[in-house]
Amino acid sequence: MSITTHSQAPLSWKQADDNVHVATRDGEFAGFVEFAGTAHVVHDSHGNELGAFATLSDARRALDGSPRRATRSIRQTLRRHLSRARS
Repeated sequence: MSITTHSQAPLSWKQADDNVHVATRDGEFAGFVEFAGTAHVVHDSHGNELGAFATLSDARRALDGSPRRATRSIRQTLRRHLSRARS
């Protein structure tokens, strides 16, 4: 059984609003940074807060270094669900 992970392509950043920067990786949403008045708050692709940072560059680096979830192939997912249904 093999598990693939997301590519290690660099993040691409765009400013969505005055205090919001959005990151994508390989065209997929990767997270965002919002300035909350005193700190840059980082959120991952699931909306989970990763932390608050003094500078935008530190916040961006934190998102780039966040762990990426492993994904399974459709065949592996179906096998897993079928085996659970049989039990």
